[in-house]
Amino acid sequence: MCNLYNITTSQEAIRQWTRALRDISGNLEPSVDIYPNQPAPVVRNAADGSRELANLRWGMPTPPERMRGNADPGTTNIRSPQYAHWLPYLGIGNRCLVPVTSFAEPSPKPGDKDPETGVQKNFWFALGEDRPLFFFAGLWTPWHGVRKVKEGPGDHELYGFLTTRPNTLIAPIHEKAMPVILTTLEETELWLTAPWSGAKTLQRPLSDDALVIVDKPATQIKFPAKPPAQGSLF
Repeated sequence: MCNLYNITTSQEAIRQWTRALRDISGNLEPSVDIYPNQPAPVVRNAADGSRELANLRWGMPTPPERMRGNADPGTTNIRSPQYAHWLPYLGIGNRCLVPVTSFAEPSPKPGDKDPETGVQKNFWFALGEDRPLFFFAGLWTPWHGVRKVKEGPGDHELYGFLTTRPNTLIAPIHEKAMPVILTTLEETELWLTAPWSGAKTLQRPLSDDALVIVDKPATQIKFPAKPPAQGSLF
């Protein structure tokens, strides 16, 4: 499951694609790695009808039966939207677009360490060597609770994104799933505006030739803090 992705684009490019008229996300770095339980930009339909770019925290509320401990670090990937826990989040008001330019899947080989990061090797995927912008099909929600014990309870805005069965490029690396990827204006508009009966048709693998394996972003040539383990609902 995808628990790391990178954004190497501008806020203006995101706003122009999505027609977001409001930007409350702050400043986006030229290249930023996104890990679970961290803030990241998404585009959503706001309560007043405007489309806005905002920073939310990665990881939707975990189903109660899957909770362990006193904090909920979040569920990053949503594989079965028909599962009862996710049904309240499928409407237009809870859908969002997650901007991405490349994403990572860990090597399936045990102990396959990347010498430049010191952690399990990742394979990075993009639409091309120039890493053009695309989007994950996301869901978001306001939530009150504990994300980290040391932080205590608080009000949060959370997001996650759908996954689907992998295409032939992803399958040898992650045999169970890949993110639901939107690459055209028509697809992103459908996700943000259509009834669920139409939007759910986007939960399908990207064509086998649509992605390429690329070098890891320059931001990965370091020893990153180890992110907490996250869940994926099957």
